[in-house]
Amino acid sequence: MFIKYDVIVVGAGHAGCEAAASAANMGSKVLLITMNMQTIAQMSCNPAMGGIAKGQIVKEIDALGGYSGIVTNRSMIQFRMLNKSKGPAMWSPRAQSDRMLFAQTWREILESTPNLDFYQDTVNELVVSSSGKIEGVKTGLGHTVYAKSVVLTNGTFLNGVIHIGEKNFGGGRVAEKAATGITEQLVSLGFESDRLKTGTPPRIDGRSLDYSKMEEQKGDEDIVGFSYLEKPKLKAENQRSCWITYTNNEVHDLLRSGFESSPMFQGRIQGTGPRYCPSIEDKINRFAERDRHQLFVEPEGWNTVEIYVNGFSTSLSEDIQYQALRLVPGFEKCKMFRPGYAIEYDYFPPTQLQFSLETKLIKGLFFAGQINGTTGYEEAACQGLMAGINAHLSAYQKDPLILKRSEAYIGVLIDDLINKGTDEPYRMFTSRAEFRTLLRQDNADLRLTEISHSLGLASDERLNLLQKKIAAVEEVNNYLSKVNVEPEEINDFLKSVYSSPLLNKQKASQVLLRPGVGLKQMSQQIKSLESLKEYEDEILEQAEIQTKYDTYIEKEKQLVEKMSQLENLVIPDSFNFDNLVSLSTEAKQKFKRIKPRTLGQASRISGVNPSDIQILMLFMGR
Repeated sequence: MFIKYDVIVVGAGHAGCEAAASAANMGSKVLLITMNMQTIAQMSCNPAMGGIAKGQIVKEIDALGGYSGIVTNRSMIQFRMLNKSKGPAMWSPRAQSDRMLFAQTWREILESTPNLDFYQDTVNELVVSSSGKIEGVKTGLGHTVYAKSVVLTNGTFLNGVIHIGEKNFGGGRVAEKAATGITEQLVSLGFESDRLKTGTPPRIDGRSLDYSKMEEQKGDEDIVGFSYLEKPKLKAENQRSCWITYTNNEVHDLLRSGFESSPMFQGRIQGTGPRYCPSIEDKINRFAERDRHQLFVEPEGWNTVEIYVNGFSTSLSEDIQYQALRLVPGFEKCKMFRPGYAIEYDYFPPTQLQFSLETKLIKGLFFAGQINGTTGYEEAACQGLMAGINAHLSAYQKDPLILKRSEAYIGVLIDDLINKGTDEPYRMFTSRAEFRTLLRQDNADLRLTEISHSLGLASDERLNLLQKKIAAVEEVNNYLSKVNVEPEEINDFLKSVYSSPLLNKQKASQVLLRPGVGLKQMSQQIKSLESLKEYEDEILEQAEIQTKYDTYIEKEKQLVEKMSQLENLVIPDSFNFDNLVSLSTEAKQKFKRIKPRTLGQASRISGVNPSDIQILMLFMGR
């Protein structure tokens, strides 16, 4: 029934979709196995993509030839660029998506991808050779399917248990069964596993809400989107609004009355939950001094009344959830579609992986997404993309693609996971990236498209667009450095932005360095810069950022160069850490377990001190 595949991808969530698409687009014969063909790319939690640092990841996925950005552009119902009041290194795109259209678009893209087959079944066992090489999978219907590489993207399904108050039952998502067998087999093969927890809020009938008691949150006038290849078709005036309301002390008191039956406080949930996206009961317990918490009321799509109550994730009993929500302003007459719940699931600490996301114990086996301890669609999708790329490269016995911390947020995420591991759901933030001035959302294509094109993922069309963009930005920058601006033509504009007037003529590039002065506005109001109107906003923005932040960018590049010296010092595979008597016990244990490839990697392992690195350098003759 089945041919032998190059790559099998298990699971069709955000990680699985990107993994299957990337491997197939690179030329591998791919089989995507999912429990349910109707839930491919399902947005199990909030119907949104992007956000702080997450938006940068989606743009990077797009630059590398992945599809999350294109799917989001096609399915968004609202777009906002977060942190615009801060510097461009902090700007983060976020889109509210139509949940059903998002999944439908993903499926259509996958079905139109050559080399990609689908099969609906469960995978409950891996086929592993006696030499420790993956050979395929066994399914619940009794099929054995062979492949050179396998990517596991099991999400929350591995021995998943759902909790609602005192009720608990097996499941990977509400109304979907858990996956069993894989954890037990991997543990028997020497893997370490543990438990994590995540949750989701109740879904509400939007017709039952009073929006007049809430704050409206509209989308941006300028819809930038996520893909460098395909612009969003959404019009600013057609966007769906989100809304903001708040809990209060009455809500908190009622929620506390349910704590005695709470699975979290009564110990029925053992797994650690996400620190930065806690449940509502966790919030009012940890932050008892606060008399209110913000709730985001988010529509689930164009053609549905279903509402996602962002900020009200909970595992309390249904009646407590319902009664508490009815005390929230605007929710007095709310009707519940389904209650919130917590889900506990197995994951495998990611220190057991190579930087390619291939497991250290089984050659050809890759992990991506929540199986590695991460949380979030974007974190899962980028791991899926990288696992799919490297599963293909492994199948064809080629060197893996490994992104550096200075190249992409994706590189930061994978480096953090491998070096530091995680004992709580890992979420990406801009603060995790030490080179975030270089890793902006606006320049992901400049950083990554050529890499993607060399792999055969980015098309010639995409590379041509990049080259035209680079040339146009260079033209604008050259023009700004040459043209002089006279005081009489610019001082009225400077006055309008509360900037001091010019006394003498000055290069346009120097004027642009002033706070509050933007290139687009200058081109519209200053006669000597009128020729810049012919350039797209994206080009003017990129030229402006490069001009304004040139000093900071250069300093960061110099820091990258210094750090790369440690990255170039390779630790031999045969290096015996037991010979280093002066090493701290913790460093020795972690070096032996993680097996760092370079001194740079060794220096970032949690618990390793600078003195440990100096000792290692000495013994390596440095």
